[in-house]
Amino acid sequence: MRTNISGGSPYEPIIGFSRAVRVGNCIHLAGTGPVGADNADVDGQTRRVFEIAVDALARAGCSFKDVVRTRMFLTHVDDWEAVGRVHGEYFASIRPAATMVVVAKLLNPAWRIEIEMDAVIPAEEAIPTQD
Repeated sequence: MRTNISGGSPYEPIIGFSRAVRVGNCIHLAGTGPVGADNADVDGQTRRVFEIAVDALARAGCSFKDVVRTRMFLTHVDDWEAVGRVHGEYFASIRPAATMVVVAKLLNPAWRIEIEMDAVIPAEEAIPTQD
């Protein structure tokens, strides 16, 4: 069973995407930028991404403890340590497979970070959600 989780963006129906999609016990969080933190430094922008992610994952029936993969897209290579420190605050004991990639641009030129996540809920905890 597939459940689409909306992030409330007016662009979701226009572009045809969801903030997250849950299929069975697997959750895929779309690339998430620091909406509302355009003027923050990269530390603040990364924290904003995690705020958005925790909400979407919760609505999909999981949490950071279920995350098995993260992909971080940075626009400035020098930001890797700051982003890595914030990532480590959330995932130091969980330790998902993680990738950092430097890209030329993100959708919003003010954004320095965008993160995708994949989560798997253990079968004994997997309870279907409704959205």
